[in-house]
Amino acid sequence: VQLVESGGGLVQAGGSLRLSCDASRFTFDDYTIGWFRQAPGKEREGVSCFSTADYSTNYKDSVKGRFTISKDSFGPTVYLQMDNLKPEDTAVYYCAGAPVGSDYVGCSLDLGYAYWGQGTQVTVSS
Repeated sequence: VQLVESGGGLVQAGGSLRLSCDASRFTFDDYTIGWFRQAPGKEREGVSCFSTADYSTNYKDSVKGRFTISKDSFGPTVYLQMDNLKPEDTAVYYCAGAPVGSDYVGCSLDLGYAYWGQGTQVTVSS
């Protein structure tokens, strides 16, 4: 199973980027897709997640109001729209997947995400 990220790049502070996570090879009926990031010298942290079981979402406090996670209604792609980017958002961004039951409620960044993409670099200049 492979997840593939795209959409990273270099942007000035205040700008926007949209990351995509292609989960077409994710064959589970219901799953959660999480976006994580890791900046140089720092631990990886959860940013946002989306659950196909009940369409719930969750966000790290520092990105609330600036980032929006969504899923393509007709396909397997999960997007992370990032607006009003700040230099501290600079990191390698990864999407990860975890299968969940159809009755799973909510979305957690603390799930055992077993499937990961290769990452995409996001650089925000000041």
